[in-house]
Amino acid sequence: MLSGLSDWLWQESVWLPPNSSWEHLEDRDGLEFAHPRHMLAALPVALGLLGLRLAFERFLALPLGRRMGLRDPVRRRVRPDPALERHFLSVGRRPEEAQLVLLAARSGLSPRQTQRWFRRRRNLERTPPSRKFCEACWRFVFYLTSFLTGLSVLYHEPWFWTPSLCWENYPRQPLNLGLYRWFLLELGFYLSLILTLPFDTRRKDFREQVVHHFVAVGLIGFSYSANLLRIGSVVLMLHDCSDYLLEACKVLNYTHYRKTCNALFLVFAGLFFYTRLVLFPTRVLHTTLTDSVRDSGPFFGYYFFNALLLALQLLHGYWFLLILRMLGSFLRGQPMSKDIRSDVDSESSEDEATATATATPDPLGPRRRAATRLTNGDTRAAAS
Repeated sequence: MLSGLSDWLWQESVWLPPNSSWEHLEDRDGLEFAHPRHMLAALPVALGLLGLRLAFERFLALPLGRRMGLRDPVRRRVRPDPALERHFLSVGRRPEEAQLVLLAARSGLSPRQTQRWFRRRRNLERTPPSRKFCEACWRFVFYLTSFLTGLSVLYHEPWFWTPSLCWENYPRQPLNLGLYRWFLLELGFYLSLILTLPFDTRRKDFREQVVHHFVAVGLIGFSYSANLLRIGSVVLMLHDCSDYLLEACKVLNYTHYRKTCNALFLVFAGLFFYTRLVLFPTRVLHTTLTDSVRDSGPFFGYYFFNALLLALQLLHGYWFLLILRMLGSFLRGQPMSKDIRSDVDSESSEDEATATATATPDPLGPRRRAATRLTNGDTRAAAS
């Protein structure tokens, strides 16, 4: 049964273009080709990267953040209250006005005190800056390392500078050992990101990040298995050349180097636009849609691979809209204190929560305002 399942999964019509077979990709005459089984090594690589990340964040990133002046804010603990805690965990973190009145009556607090309890309880759930700083440091180091590694592997390859050459003699293209190691590193990294999704900082674009990670794993795994290493490496390089700049902006933002962060973010925004919205569609998508089937007809892998690339392009457009919003705020004279592409927690900030609490009508407000007016009137009368 396993043999039949394997034959069905690795059908040549699915993975390879017409008139090609797995026999053409067998190692021979000193030439080695990409084989899907090679990607199994990405699992121990992912686990190794997880261990390396834990050590890096604890022994390097955290002390570095402290030396750069990073301090976590002191957040007030809340008074234990079973009724409020049960509502917070099971019903909602932001009770409405009617719910506030009922919860206040059960807890023996005023509605304003109940509001303050929920605000402080939300703040306790927020990710401390030191943790976000460590995550950004780790990703900055990895993306920069990956970018430099990829550049050293691809710089002398003619097809890197002319993507249409990626299809020359496809799929009978021998494996480059440096390219294999780079692919293995990238696949292991994105697998490790998927494994840590429940524990990493949850951001506003969490769903888009999940989609991106799975699309990245699908692209890397499929491009290696179908020997699409050349065009796959071009896609990886276009992403790595700007991702480390974003993480550097986050590191500088957390440590309050705002001017340097703003300048670097402008560089990142320009590079993001050029690589993701200019080069990617005009050089990568164009060649995968047209040049890849010039010498052979389309097959399942052609449609699958291009569907993943188009999904990636949609994510590029979404993130660039967020970048434009941020740049618009910057041009209006507002500081770029938050990276609204991916660096804002899904929970509102404490200031936003305070503003919400102030804007929410107090159920006892009219009565309190009337009492205040009477008190002020008595005071003025006494003074006269």
